[in-house]
Amino acid sequence: MSALKHTSLGILLKLGAVAAFSIMYVAIRLAQPAPIGEVIFFRGFFALVPLAAVSFFTHGLRSLIQTQHPWLHLRRSVTGTVSMFLNFAAVTRLPLADITAFSFVAPIFATVLAALLLHEQVGPHRAVAVVAGFGGVLLMAAPHGFPGMTIATGSSLGATFAVSGASLSAFVVVFIRQMSGSERSEAIVFYFMVVCAAAGAVTMLWEHPTLAPISLFWLTLCGILGGIGQVCMTYSYRYAEPSLLAPFDYTALIWAVALGYTVFAEIPERIVLAGAGVVIASGLYIVWREHLRHAPIAETPVL
Repeated sequence: MSALKHTSLGILLKLGAVAAFSIMYVAIRLAQPAPIGEVIFFRGFFALVPLAAVSFFTHGLRSLIQTQHPWLHLRRSVTGTVSMFLNFAAVTRLPLADITAFSFVAPIFATVLAALLLHEQVGPHRAVAVVAGFGGVLLMAAPHGFPGMTIATGSSLGATFAVSGASLSAFVVVFIRQMSGSERSEAIVFYFMVVCAAAGAVTMLWEHPTLAPISLFWLTLCGILGGIGQVCMTYSYRYAEPSLLAPFDYTALIWAVALGYTVFAEIPERIVLAGAGVVIASGLYIVWREHLRHAPIAETPVL
C-alpha cells in the first residue's frame, strides 16, 4: 500500500472513530433513565465484542492480554474509568455540542501535564496557546457557570463534570505516552474496558432499576459503538501520523451540533461555539508546534 493510501486510510479510520463516539453519546442520552454505573458497564462489556473480533483476525486474542507492566494498565484504566463516569454524567446534563466542546480541552491539559510529569519543554508559543485555551474554557462555561458562582444554572454541575473529566483524560494521555514504548494498543484498550465493565458492575449492586427493552438496546449499542470507535482510533494511528490526525478530532463538534439539533432539538449558544473556536485554534496551534519539533502527539483517549 502506498504512503498516500496509508494516510487516507488513517484519516478515514479517524473520521469513523469520531462518528462512532458521537453517535454513542446520542445512545447514552436515549438510554435514560439508566444509571451512570449501568451505562459504564454496558460501555465496557460490549466494547469488547468488536475489539475481540478485530484482534482475532489480526494479531490473535493473546495480544489483548499480553503485558509487561500490569500496574501501568491498572493506573491508566482506573483514571480513564473515573474520567468516563464524569463525562457520562456530563452527557446527561449538557447539550451534545457543549459536552463535545469541553472535551477538546484535554490535549491542552495534557500539554501542561507533560511539562510537569514528563519534563517536556513547553516554549512561549505553546504556553500562550495553553493560556488562550483556558480562556476558551471560560467562555464555554459562561452559560452554565460552576457551583457556587452567581451565574450558576441547572447545568453548572454538568460543566464541572465535563471539565473534571477532560482533566483526567489529560492524565490518561500522559500515561499512554509512558506505556506506548512497551505495551500494545490492543492490550491498553482491553484492560481499560475490563476495568470499566467491572466498575460499572459493582455500582449495579446498589442501583439496578428495571429498564425498558428500548433502553437496553441503546445501552448495548452504546457499548458496540464505543468498541468500534476505539478500534478505529487505535488503527488510524498505525496508518497516519498522530499530528496529522489530531485536527480531525474537531469534526466531533459538527456531529454534535447536527445530532443535537436533529435528535434533541438543541441549538448551541453562540458563546459556547466561540469558546470552542478558541480552544480548537489553541489545540491546532499546539499540534503545529509539536509537528515543528518532530515530537509525536499521543492519541487522545476517547470515552
